[in-house]
Amino acid sequence: MEKFKIKGDFITLGQFIKVQSLVSSGGMVKPFLEEADITLNGEVENRRGKKLYRGDHLIIDGVSYEFV
Repeated sequence: MEKFKIKGDFITLGQFIKVQSLVSSGGMVKPFLEEADITLNGEVENRRGKKLYRGDHLIIDGVSYEFV
């Protein structure tokens, strides 16, 4: 499980995907969300504006992230 330190109160799912370099540009986030297998705290998630907070557990295509 990878730990990701949030600066501020939250980060959006779209921002996180860009920061992690899972896509090459911001315009690729929406297609990525449509194709990737993503769960947030055990529930399927695909909204790029979804806010991620400390303590959240995210899995993207089998890779786990914990927000601290």
